[in-house]
Amino acid sequence: MVKHSLSKDKIRILLLEGVHDNALREFKARGYTNIESLPVALDEAELIEKIQGVHMLGIRSRTRVTEKVLAAANRLMTVGCFCIGTNQVSLDAARRAGVPVFNAPYSNTRSVAELVIAEAVMLLRRIPEKSHQAHEGVWNKSAKDSYELRGKTLGLVGYGHIGSQASILAESMGMQVRYFDIEKKLAIGNARPCETLDELLGLADVVSLHVPSTPQTKNMIGEHEIRAMKAGSYLINASRGNVVVIDSLAKALKDGHLLGAAIDVFPSEPAANGEEFISPLRGLPNVILTPHIGGSTHEAQANIGLEVAEKLIKYSDNGSTVGAVNFVEVSLPVKAGGQPRFLHIHANVPGVLRRVNDVFSSRNLNISAQYLQTDPEVGYVVVDVDGKVDETELMHELQSLDGTIRARFLY
Repeated sequence: MVKHSLSKDKIRILLLEGVHDNALREFKARGYTNIESLPVALDEAELIEKIQGVHMLGIRSRTRVTEKVLAAANRLMTVGCFCIGTNQVSLDAARRAGVPVFNAPYSNTRSVAELVIAEAVMLLRRIPEKSHQAHEGVWNKSAKDSYELRGKTLGLVGYGHIGSQASILAESMGMQVRYFDIEKKLAIGNARPCETLDELLGLADVVSLHVPSTPQTKNMIGEHEIRAMKAGSYLINASRGNVVVIDSLAKALKDGHLLGAAIDVFPSEPAANGEEFISPLRGLPNVILTPHIGGSTHEAQANIGLEVAEKLIKYSDNGSTVGAVNFVEVSLPVKAGGQPRFLHIHANVPGVLRRVNDVFSSRNLNISAQYLQTDPEVGYVVVDVDGKVDETELMHELQSLDGTIRARFLY
């Protein structure tokens, strides 16, 4: 049995926003029992107080891990985002603090894709409007502005994991699929790429957005783009809330340029269940509004819980950063016999690695394995050595080296 420098029952884990029980079960199965799980998000002040002494933090989409939070985190080793997005974390600040951030980029792919296709069917059949009328006692049996999905064109803005899944489902239902992506992507099935966003907008009967939150995608669907869409078409956004200019969308829905929309994400969202949701789209007929639930299925949350927990455990157990979104990827297998392993995160400046190696060689410790990766700012090296070590003395020297951000004796 490999003995870790800090016993697992002393490693504090804080999980927020009702992270799935799969995560708790996985942590406990791997020996991590010092876990606090809360069903709510915490604001900055609350998190600054709560994060003292926490080694691993797990969040979903509402908790913000800001520079102030990171500065206050006196024991934090890593952050897990139990979702796809990571824009709720100050990733650059986390990297500079030596804190890798992990997420689950693929686990809710199917859930979001299924929602998109379901919403397309509902919009083309004008189900939101007719359902509301029936609830109000109005019987409106009419085929006006009601269409089949078969034969229509789905335009996908972004052709990554979710976009391509939606493409497969749409084609199986008889739709033609066109897509636009800033990167060259190999088409699946009979889908065909468009050269420009405007080309796609002018062709599609239903436009579905599947892009990340970046400076380039902020407000990318504004007045010009909405007016470039076919008259009588539909817009679906289950990507990021700041991608669509909501006021321009509301105007196009009111004047009839668009026949419907389904929006799951918004520029401003309530911080917790029960708070009032405010949007100019409220009350508009043939508009589906959902509270950021694209990936909120039992299957997706169960998969996310397991995937992110496994990444956090691997980092804690052996130093692996494979899958980190803000950190260089380093991984070394654990060797039989459990040679002492040290992790060293440092500023990427000349001479640091030499000084790290000098610490070991000055004690006649042979480096049996070493893996270094760097980005322009930060370097991360995992070092295995042969022989007995005085971990306290050696760690003190490693932590005292100029350029050291974080050092850890693993086992």
